[in-house]
Amino acid sequence: MARDYYEVLGVERTIDAAGLKSAYRKLAMQHHPDRNGGSEESMAIFKEISEAYTVLSDDQKRAAYDRFGHAGVNGGMGGGGQGQGFHDINDIFSQVFGDAFGDVFSGQRGGGRQSGPRRGSDLRYDLEITLEQAYKGADVEISVPTTATCDTCEGTGAKKGAKPTTCSTCSGAGRIRQANGFFQMERTCPHCGGQGSRLSQADTCTSCLGHGQVRKNRVLNLKVPAGVDDGSRIRLSGEGDAGQRGGPRGDLYVFLSVTPHELFERDNLDLLVTVPVSVTTAALGGEIDAPCLVSEACDGRCKAPVVVPAGAQTGKTVRIKGKGMPHLNGRQRGDLVVELFVETPTDLTPRQKELLEELAASLGDTQTPKNASFAGKAKRFWADILGAENAQ
Repeated sequence: MARDYYEVLGVERTIDAAGLKSAYRKLAMQHHPDRNGGSEESMAIFKEISEAYTVLSDDQKRAAYDRFGHAGVNGGMGGGGQGQGFHDINDIFSQVFGDAFGDVFSGQRGGGRQSGPRRGSDLRYDLEITLEQAYKGADVEISVPTTATCDTCEGTGAKKGAKPTTCSTCSGAGRIRQANGFFQMERTCPHCGGQGSRLSQADTCTSCLGHGQVRKNRVLNLKVPAGVDDGSRIRLSGEGDAGQRGGPRGDLYVFLSVTPHELFERDNLDLLVTVPVSVTTAALGGEIDAPCLVSEACDGRCKAPVVVPAGAQTGKTVRIKGKGMPHLNGRQRGDLVVELFVETPTDLTPRQKELLEELAASLGDTQTPKNASFAGKAKRFWADILGAENAQ
């Protein structure tokens, strides 16, 4: 399950916007992948804190999250349409820190142009799967909206044979300076995007409007391994947004959520199921069938025999070895834990009532030890409260 967003940022739930932003800035600077050698661990932490800040910095999303938790903001984080969606996870850093910090982490020190290849953005895709798919594994086809290199201009943004001219705003530097009192801020040129050159409208590629990239839905085949749990993440290297100016594609991170099952609950590797048992079977003992998920371990059957001991009570559990969830990337399997629920018969006929009355008379207290024990405790309780004479 996803961690609490306030816990991720290390803040109280009453924190104001300024404190929230300060906490995010501190954590983002600490865990930014470019500060940590591009490690996957720092990338995962950076994405988690950025996602938390994205929600909590928006008043409406924060209100929904405070009331409903993660379920209240799933749609805002790219969900919807059968629980699936995507979103770019890099924009929030530049929004909080500005271009100056972003360029430092990207290696653009000294105000140089951003004319070299740039890696594409990573993407997140939320995929909802069934418990059966998590149990057996599955091959799932997903459609992911991503940016792709324009086929018409091959990513140049220009018509065939056209050449860009020097940007008049930054004079080819790719960056502009802006004075603010005693300070000077340097930022990427907004007109040429840091490239130092621009295309005239007549020379711009009509397919991508000069961006060199177009938006496309990419259909991918995702292999979900058996044993995945709610919140598991699958990384597809090179399946994110296309890079700019020949740069490599980003990665796609698929986050899995398992829909609740109408029969089973999962507890780590164990599967829990409640099965009703008749009064007669519970009293006399016997054998019933419990449902289980079909796999090779079940020999293709979806029923598991359960031996009910004589005198079984509601809440009694029977553990069936090896019929639970498989361990991810391992041979170990959990168990199927069957909880018995003794069901009282209803709509009795006069003869059935007569037989039960005869049975009740013949049983007495000796064969219902819990009832006899409870009666004794209740009698002592009433004696303490009401006195021995009134408790009779």
